[in-house]
Amino acid sequence: VLASTDACERVAGLPGACGVGPTEVAIVGDVSIAAVLQAVRRLDPDAVVLDVSDGWVAHTLEGPGAREALSRMTELELPVSGFVQGEVARIGVRMRVDGDRIDLLVPSMHADHLLDRIRADCAELLRSPACCAAWNSWGAAT
Repeated sequence: VLASTDACERVAGLPGACGVGPTEVAIVGDVSIAAVLQAVRRLDPDAVVLDVSDGWVAHTLEGPGAREALSRMTELELPVSGFVQGEVARIGVRMRVDGDRIDLLVPSMHADHLLDRIRADCAELLRSPACCAAWNSWGAAT
């Protein structure tokens, strides 16, 4: 969603909504584009709502060692729950964090690079059952 601040604030409370900036919100998950567009157009008739899901891939780290695994690739401080964006393995990544689950949303052209870095930098952690009970990739380019 690219829209005015007021329109973005209106959709920021939707499930899966991640505030990218004051005039941009990314919504991750199943959502009706028509419903979102209708909601933001009331406040901003020039709002743009696009489905860009084919341009993104998600790699998920989940389990008690997920935060340690991620700390090997970034210096970003993670919230207990919420959304953060920044550099991971030298690429711009958006992350949804919910306790010990971290979804790393990466542009599809960098997905293989990030996957290789996860495998290389976190190899011994990923082998440990105490680390990541689940770790997988989902999206267009995996």
